[in-house]
Amino acid sequence: MKYYIKLLRPKDWAKNLFLFVPAFFAGSVFSFSKIGPLLEAFFAFCFYASSIYIINDYRDIEDDRKHPEKSKRPLAAGKVSKKAAMFICIALVILGTFLAYLADHSFQFLFVLEIYFFMNLAYCFGLKNISILDILILAAGFVLRVKAGAIVAEVDSSEWLIIMTFLLSLFMAIAKRRDDMLLKLSTGTDMRKSIKGYNLDFLNTMLGLFSAILVVAYINYTVSGSTIARLGTYRLYYSSLFVIAGVMRYLQITFVKKESGSPTEILYKDRFIQITIVLWVLSIYTILYLRDVTIFKK
Repeated sequence: MKYYIKLLRPKDWAKNLFLFVPAFFAGSVFSFSKIGPLLEAFFAFCFYASSIYIINDYRDIEDDRKHPEKSKRPLAAGKVSKKAAMFICIALVILGTFLAYLADHSFQFLFVLEIYFFMNLAYCFGLKNISILDILILAAGFVLRVKAGAIVAEVDSSEWLIIMTFLLSLFMAIAKRRDDMLLKLSTGTDMRKSIKGYNLDFLNTMLGLFSAILVVAYINYTVSGSTIARLGTYRLYYSSLFVIAGVMRYLQITFVKKESGSPTEILYKDRFIQITIVLWVLSIYTILYLRDVTIFKK
């Protein structure tokens, strides 16, 4: 059973928490009327994402067997049959579609979910082999999660939120490609075809560029007039400290520790990143949800 669970990659479901971001910044994530549909949307995205992971693993069995970590995946290791994997994949799509309908009867959420599905299907069937386009598609997937979350929560997703989501996901995708490049340099084997369009200098430059843009974009978002007017507070910039700390730590993991292969693994294992995220969430919660407490009126 553990191999069937591993086939779904439940650890990667953390990526779908981006659905809650628009409601969180709108100050309504804890609303009883919002939390139910958001949870349904979350699991709909999880099931669709898992179906994509299965299709990807199915197509990459031979390549994965050459990879030191990916060779342990259930299909590559021969722990789950191809037939069983495809049956599970179809069941996940059906269940995800049902949950999507429950989350939003207008079908807008389902429309975004289908865009995500077919975009990633195209990624699996060849687009992932095109340098630069591969990381742009990965970043677009996170943007679609944010847009989907805004639809279900019935809140606006500001242009700043979309830009920051795109920049953050690009930043992490580039760091992951850098890890692939280091693996290629150490083994002499291309673990993915798109890696031929990258080199270490290019990836290092892109990481430095997007980390700087990401921090500046976040600070601009927190101090922009539209944000202050919409959220009713100018104090959001206090949370910039934790964004800067998180970016610095991710760069340290990438350049010093050389362990940036999986963003979700970093999320689950790195205590510094975990504490930074918790403090960031608490700072936003305090500023947006406890704004009426007397101390914050002074």
